[in-house]
Amino acid sequence: MSDVYPHKTPQPGKSVPDVIERPYAAIEIGSTGIRLIVAEIDAKGELKILDRASKQSRLGRDVFTMGSISRDGLRETIAILNSFGELLQGYGLQPSDIQVIGTSALREAANRDTFIDRIGLQTGFHVRIVEDIEETHLMYLAVKKALEDERSFLTRSNAMILEVGGGTTEVMLLKKGQMVSSHSLSIGTLRIDEQIRESARQPRQFIEMYLESNIKTACDMIAEDLPLDSVRTFVLIGSDARFAAYCLSGKMFSHYAVLDRTQFIEFADSMASMSTEECMAQYHLSWNEAESYAVGLTIERMFLEKTGTESIIVPNASIREGILLAQVQGMDPTIEEELRRQVIASARALAKRFRYDEAHAAHVKTLSLELFDALKKEHGLGKHERMLLEVAAILHDIGTFLRTSGHHRHSEYLIANSEIFGLNREDINIVSNVARYHRKTPPLSTHVNYIGLPRESRIVVLKLAAILRVADALDRSHSGRVRDLSFERTEDRFIIRPSQSLDFSLEKLSLAEKGDMFEDVFGLLPILM
Repeated sequence: MSDVYPHKTPQPGKSVPDVIERPYAAIEIGSTGIRLIVAEIDAKGELKILDRASKQSRLGRDVFTMGSISRDGLRETIAILNSFGELLQGYGLQPSDIQVIGTSALREAANRDTFIDRIGLQTGFHVRIVEDIEETHLMYLAVKKALEDERSFLTRSNAMILEVGGGTTEVMLLKKGQMVSSHSLSIGTLRIDEQIRESARQPRQFIEMYLESNIKTACDMIAEDLPLDSVRTFVLIGSDARFAAYCLSGKMFSHYAVLDRTQFIEFADSMASMSTEECMAQYHLSWNEAESYAVGLTIERMFLEKTGTESIIVPNASIREGILLAQVQGMDPTIEEELRRQVIASARALAKRFRYDEAHAAHVKTLSLELFDALKKEHGLGKHERMLLEVAAILHDIGTFLRTSGHHRHSEYLIANSEIFGLNREDINIVSNVARYHRKTPPLSTHVNYIGLPRESRIVVLKLAAILRVADALDRSHSGRVRDLSFERTEDRFIIRPSQSLDFSLEKLSLAEKGDMFEDVFGLLPILM
């Protein structure tokens, strides 16, 4: 199997950033194994894989049975990472140069903090635990790259991207290329295996009944975002999916494989019907691989059967490629803009679930961004904070779904307990607080969710909420009358001039009520002329 993504000639007229090619590396500490990738990334963001290494790990079994990582698991991890460190020295890379992430097993381990500390002291590697939302984001980057030459796979119809891991199953739903939602489900090959052993203690043939119940519940929830029978593109990621593609595509599996639905289902059923020993003998697998592949393919088959797709796409990609691409995504502004669009699409999908006023939200978003751009000198924030403001503006009123009175607090709760593709937990906490303060009382020391933020995040919340309050006041009537703004500063005033000459008495009254926070944060009194 080739590990080299296609090298492309730059398109005429397309600028190529000046980037020095050098090796990059990423390590994933997963539930079933610890895996390394080393690659070169050229100025166009193309990956050329130089090396891979993988060692099986007991971390998932430790965490999903005992709740924490055992001493043997710690010693095993240290030994594996030290061996990877020796390999990386051959590429001139030191532990401080490497991105090391931990996924579901480390997220759930009760002793994860001491584990990370011991790893850092004894190997030099700094482990960063990624949340399920970020894990999904990294997988999406890898899939987009692997399918770069066939973008129509994700844009021509509704699509589901599915990865079955040891601890969780990550699901992304796209409506003709636009992100609708992402979910992290507590369904994984190791987790299911341990739950069967510990609770049901049933023979292997009962696993399917157990999985069917869990997956039906998950699919009922997912179908609220997008009817699964409308899904026509089914993308599978993960070692078990790549194993199936390798077997079914005649071992000619390069950048991606396209598998027939019926063929895949028959292969998954065949693996499930075989004993672990038979799988090992026929496919030359280790015991752990034979066990996890059979369960993983069964999970994938059950999700597939809920959709209307006739073929499966299996990219030759993993989260590790996503880590590398995330390091250098700034090389290509089009990638950054594509991700921003997907974040906004996910926010809109969440807002629609709570029946928001789409026209009002869109207008407040436009006004917020105009104000943000006009106040660059005053706020000193960047593109990422601008995107967070955009998301907050879309979602600021969703709390009215629960109750109109106090809806700003309900908006905060709904946002804080939701997932938005491409945003990590810190981002979501900022957005939820910005929505919380779009009206009524500014932040107080008694507001736990605000005070619990890091100082830097509290400053961002203050600046973005101040802007959102003004934007919301300017559309007090929900009519979109205030538009096409121009701005003027005096010593202590920020004058807002709409392009129309209308009676803006209602908006001026609302701005007088809500402009105090803007004045406190920026030292300028907002005035609508």
